[in-house]
Amino acid sequence: MQFLGVDIPNYIFPELDPSFLPIKQFNSAFLKRASQGERIAIALERQDGQIATSHTFIHGTMNMKDADHYYVDRLVKTLLWMKGGFRIYMSGPEDIYKYIAEAYSANGSRAFDQEFMAGVYEHPFEVIRVDKIPEENNSPERIGGHTDGCRIGFDAGGSDRKVSAVLDGTSVFDEEVVWFPKTNADPQYHYEGIVDALRRAASHLPRVDAVGVSSAGIFINNRAMVSSLFRAVPEELQDSRTKDIYIRAIRDTFGDIPFAVANDGDVSALAGMKSLEKKEVLGIAMGTSEAAGYVDASGRVTGWLNELAFVPVDCAPVAMRDEWSGDIGCGVKYFSQDAVIKLAPCAGIELEENASPAEKLKTVQERMRAGDPAAKRIFESIGAYLGHSLAFYHDLYAMRNVLLLGRVTSGEGGTLILNKARQVLAEDYPKIAESVQIALPDERFRRVGQSAVAAGLPALNATVQQ
Repeated sequence: MQFLGVDIPNYIFPELDPSFLPIKQFNSAFLKRASQGERIAIALERQDGQIATSHTFIHGTMNMKDADHYYVDRLVKTLLWMKGGFRIYMSGPEDIYKYIAEAYSANGSRAFDQEFMAGVYEHPFEVIRVDKIPEENNSPERIGGHTDGCRIGFDAGGSDRKVSAVLDGTSVFDEEVVWFPKTNADPQYHYEGIVDALRRAASHLPRVDAVGVSSAGIFINNRAMVSSLFRAVPEELQDSRTKDIYIRAIRDTFGDIPFAVANDGDVSALAGMKSLEKKEVLGIAMGTSEAAGYVDASGRVTGWLNELAFVPVDCAPVAMRDEWSGDIGCGVKYFSQDAVIKLAPCAGIELEENASPAEKLKTVQERMRAGDPAAKRIFESIGAYLGHSLAFYHDLYAMRNVLLLGRVTSGEGGTLILNKARQVLAEDYPKIAESVQIALPDERFRRVGQSAVAAGLPALNATVQQ
């Protein structure tokens, strides 16, 4: 097939989504010809002067202008949500710089992204053309892994919240409770849900020495700079009621004890390192959204955003649109309960219109347990998505291991996702398949493992945040 003048070779497509065009396939075919063209370099600056860089090529010809623009648009989008940043530096052709600068303007096609990042880093968003981009500068750090004392781990998802009570490294209680944070505009609802979970876990411990939180969102100094969990909360209340919500809930419940709040993707990667007893792990949690994190060869998290829910994986012009960002083809619609719901009608499964997303997922999983071949086709299609996307993620991360977590991977559906992803890698990306191992933990760990791992985030001798 051909897309924007780029010849795409044959590949395994998801049975229920034959229009799916993996970004890995497009990028590889694009660069095969563009590598003889013009060089461009991109750098993204984030907090504390940290810099992420990328060096690549475009064709630089009029007949391939649309393909060049598309490729760079998807590349910048990927880098921005993987690494984070409030300033983009670009060197290379002026046409490409102008295209990206316009896209990331207040009224451009990526207005959501630039406004989002400006809010995360509390800094105006900029695109700057330079002769030479800054050099790479990262500050990875080692977090978590503490097991001493009486700890609580809380994992906040968009459809359920999980909490674990952990005594000297052993989980003595865990619980999963359905809640609806994304649709609730009252910040008190969120606060009371968090406090209730903390108190229920505390009742199973002789005392509480520390609390660790794993949550959807972007956190700086334990503050929720942006989180999909609080999307319904009025913007004028977010600074005062949700940014410090975990800090307030922990202090109000236990006083000044050590605590730490981390992105659920980073915690999924830590869970992968613990479960697999290996490093260079990409952890992917498929639940209400797609959460991801990465642990490097030294067992450190990177300080990157790793918001793969917003990273494009599908180039098809008819790809599903994300309601929040307004973009199409991004991970959230392929590796979350949204993917199951999206594919259900394609498989001939009708879901109750007024049911919550979590209830719709449960319906499909119940049909999977009953041996329904239609449900099987849904999870195998997600597995095909995953195989192609892991090949793409392999270009982004120095990963040797992948751990799959989250509600979508529960039960036999998770095994089907795993097996199909392995097949796609083996047949379409054999060299990558040889170097990457994909795994599922046991059923309990898939669902509540992140809360138990979150309990180990803070050190007991950590300085209590003032």
